[in-house]
Amino acid sequence: MADMNKLLGQLLGSGAAGSFAGGLAGGVAGNLLSSKSGRKMGKKALKMGGIAAVGALAYAAFQRHSAGVAAGGQAAVSQSNVPELVPAPEGSAFLPAKEDSAGQEALGLTLVRAMIAAARSDGRLDAQESQAIFQRVEALGLDPDSQSLLVAEMGHPVDMDAIVNSATTPELAAEIYIASLLAIDVDTTAEASYLAMLAARLNIPPDLAVELRRQVEAQEGD
Repeated sequence: MADMNKLLGQLLGSGAAGSFAGGLAGGVAGNLLSSKSGRKMGKKALKMGGIAAVGALAYAAFQRHSAGVAAGGQAAVSQSNVPELVPAPEGSAFLPAKEDSAGQEALGLTLVRAMIAAARSDGRLDAQESQAIFQRVEALGLDPDSQSLLVAEMGHPVDMDAIVNSATTPELAAEIYIASLLAIDVDTTAEASYLAMLAARLNIPPDLAVELRRQVEAQEGD
């Protein structure tokens, strides 16, 4: 069985999901390996695990958003003033309990699918690009089950309805949006439009979407 937490952590830590986007956008497969890069989460955040890191980002954004709404405004978050990322409470709407393996796996798969959908937001996948992407997947050093799962998911058509319908709570909607942000470094109109559409379909308020983006940007690292 694939370890979804480890798989998600490797994607977030390597920026690999974002680098898929260059090949998925249409164009020569060689560009995939050199030009298009995605966001890369910092090592401190990833120490808590891929699923927990995404949950922590959403948790921090919700806290700041709630505080900002109560105070009538929000202070900007940046890498210079962002507080240390705190894990979301286990068993909360942000993070299934450790013993809830089914919940952890389901959340991890949902987030991976969201990342793949975002990476495919400005194009389509052809056979040549597919081969280059599979080579990048192999370079991640995943275990066979995780590698097979990722390749299979990348081969499926994007099902936006399924991704949106999986957001059964506002907290999960925020996590799906964060995973999508982490998959791409937005530099095309199509990518920006995709994220705007996703936020709207997930019913994420505009000011919360801004805070989610701030949290992601503040936690990017080498």
